[in-house]
Amino acid sequence: MNFTRFAVRRVAEMTATLLAASFVVFGAMYLAPGSPAAFLLSGRSASPEALAAINTRYHLDDPFLVRYLHWLGDAVQGDFGRSLTYRTDVSRLLADRLPTTLLLVTMALAVVVVVGLALGWIGAVRGGAADSTILVGTTLAVGTPSFVAAVLLQALFAVELGWFPSSGAGDGFLDRVWHLTLPAIALALYLIGMLARVTRSAMLEALDGEHVTVARSRGVPEGQVVRRHVFRNALGTVLTTGGLIVSTLLVCTILVETAFSVGGVGQLLELSTTTKDFPTVQAISLVVVALFMAVNLVVDLVLPLADPRVALGSRSSSP
Repeated sequence: MNFTRFAVRRVAEMTATLLAASFVVFGAMYLAPGSPAAFLLSGRSASPEALAAINTRYHLDDPFLVRYLHWLGDAVQGDFGRSLTYRTDVSRLLADRLPTTLLLVTMALAVVVVVGLALGWIGAVRGGAADSTILVGTTLAVGTPSFVAAVLLQALFAVELGWFPSSGAGDGFLDRVWHLTLPAIALALYLIGMLARVTRSAMLEALDGEHVTVARSRGVPEGQVVRRHVFRNALGTVLTTGGLIVSTLLVCTILVETAFSVGGVGQLLELSTTTKDFPTVQAISLVVVALFMAVNLVVDLVLPLADPRVALGSRSSSP
């Protein structure tokens, strides 16, 4: 399949999926018990005129399909409505908080990639005691939820040792990186163990390949064999986990941001869900779905380039 045609097809599929996801995200909020009007009234009784004014302002009295189309049309233009809790535009809330969350996810992803690949490489190539130690360490990492890691890191390095701040996102880039170091590690710990195990398994499988035996018999240096014939062949398997890694980061950031009071989109989603701030929850959910799908699109486009054995469209069409 031509690469351009494949990319266009994948973008079209992503657009259709995002449209379906937007309908599910919008409809799911209205299946929850309670209503935005009840939250706005804060338990107070209101006259029929006041209730009608609230319903009209937030389009709560329109038919469901009309509300959805009105919301979708505005969302395409970047207008997600007004927050019921903060009484401001949801787009402004996202613009203020999204950079912090993206920086946190980027830092965590960098830690996962560097440490996870390194541990998997060492475990597969060296074996012996090093491999056993890495297997034990990754087992503990995979078995430690992000919120537990957050509490432990916060208690040890923030409260006991005082090396890092215990909460907040900081001011300025360097101060923000310093504040987000512990949350990034807590967010990355589980995924480090997962990526290390995937890398180790894929490299061990590649090491048993006939092409590796042939390369060694020809006198190719071991380091070059590992880089060109082992790791490169394992890279396809590693890349296919990229979407899962990013989706896990986006989900777990809610717990980690809340534990460290980071003030990002994850914490905003948790607060908005509690207060039934429908426009904010819908906007954040749609943005998260879009980010996840964009990452999967990038993986689908990069995978055939990294591993020529993978045919265009084979990953996306697989069950």
